[in-house]
Amino acid sequence: MHDPKEVAGRHAVGLVEDGMCDGLGTGSTVHFSILRLAERIRAEGIQVRCVPTSVDTEQKARALGIPLIALEEVEQIDLTIDGADEIDAQFDMIKGGGGALLREKVVASISRREAIVVGVNKVVKRLGTTFPLPVEVVPFAISPVSRALASLGCTPSRRLSGSEPHVTDNGNAVLDCRFEQGIPDAADLERRIGSIPGVVESGLFVGLAHVLFIGREDGTCEVRRRG
Repeated sequence: MHDPKEVAGRHAVGLVEDGMCDGLGTGSTVHFSILRLAERIRAEGIQVRCVPTSVDTEQKARALGIPLIALEEVEQIDLTIDGADEIDAQFDMIKGGGGALLREKVVASISRREAIVVGVNKVVKRLGTTFPLPVEVVPFAISPVSRALASLGCTPSRRLSGSEPHVTDNGNAVLDCRFEQGIPDAADLERRIGSIPGVVESGLFVGLAHVLFIGREDGTCEVRRRG
């Protein structure tokens, strides 16, 4: 039996070509992509420059000898490999379980291609049915933002790290929003949440993914491309 995360994470690194500028996502599945990329750099001598989407990813990549550059050093990224907490048939996603949603969305927005790596359990018919929607919020605005989010039909709760409030790499809070019936229109909800004062970013990623790698326990990896 294989780990679906490892299957997908490693498979996607086949898209990386010599000379690329790559975005490195955050999370347990991308962890295997980072390991595989380091292997290819050592074995094949490929030359890449990578933009990490979190402090955690930066530390892991640096420890493995992957060349890193800051976001301000690039105007466009050739390929970003990232994970998802949920992804549907339209390639719309919920991301941010690892708390890096803001940086992940910024990097995705300037990427020519966004490759998403997941286990088969992350593929859903409707977003919001298996995972809460993370919303990054400036701490000052938590109370009014919570009320505004609740008016959109969800139950928001502040994310904790142990017994303490979770703090993102950007110094903000995260509200995890549960929708009892899921999210029927991701694009509309993304716009509505984005218009709430105090919201930094939501974990809805609409129209940003181009190719999807789905790992399975039998060791196979299904590859889907957005039409």
